[in-house]
Amino acid sequence: MTKVAIVEDNATLREYLAQFIGDTPGLRCVCTCGSAEEAIVKIPAEVPHVVLMDIHLPGESGIACTARLRQKMPELQIIMLTVYKDIKMIFQALKAGACGYVLKRADEKEIIDAIAEVRAGGAPMTSEIARMVVRSFMETSAESEPEADTAQLSARELEILALIAEGCPNKEIASRLHISNGTVRTHLMHIYEKLHVRCRTEAAAKYLRSNPASGLPRPTAKP
Repeated sequence: MTKVAIVEDNATLREYLAQFIGDTPGLRCVCTCGSAEEAIVKIPAEVPHVVLMDIHLPGESGIACTARLRQKMPELQIIMLTVYKDIKMIFQALKAGACGYVLKRADEKEIIDAIAEVRAGGAPMTSEIARMVVRSFMETSAESEPEADTAQLSARELEILALIAEGCPNKEIASRLHISNGTVRTHLMHIYEKLHVRCRTEAAAKYLRSNPASGLPRPTAKP
């Protein structure tokens, strides 16, 4: 059972999210919050696995709330809720510790899929945002961390890691390599364990530092 918390100041949307999450098999809404200040108190007490976090909140922002919650709960997975694809704000939220984002206009399946993806070690975001995060991660941590030893990865794991560095989501990786989404998730868990990382962004940054000739991928058109 995946426990979900919701931080959203719009009462109507907050109640809608809580209801459909509560009605979804395998998910349980453990608390709802209308502000960052309320979330800082209630979420650590309820210990959810995933938080749906509105970026724009009254008082303290969802970005600041994300940073504070991740300090208290390093394993917490936070998905940002946003009205528009505001690249700068989403990027700031991801740097603060969010795992990905979904648009508020997304349908129920997209939100449920995003929750499942972060629980499986993924990060629901566009390749453009992924590249920005990887670049920032490389610039801020290249000198403070030892070089990653990717020699211990299998040929298939290296293939998947290279595609992660391109910003490919699990579904696209599975399609390119003609394997199932479940197989991709299994390989990702092995990659994270071998490289001692907790998310695909850190894995991609380590790959690029170990393979400088590959460079950062060029932007590609996404639907």
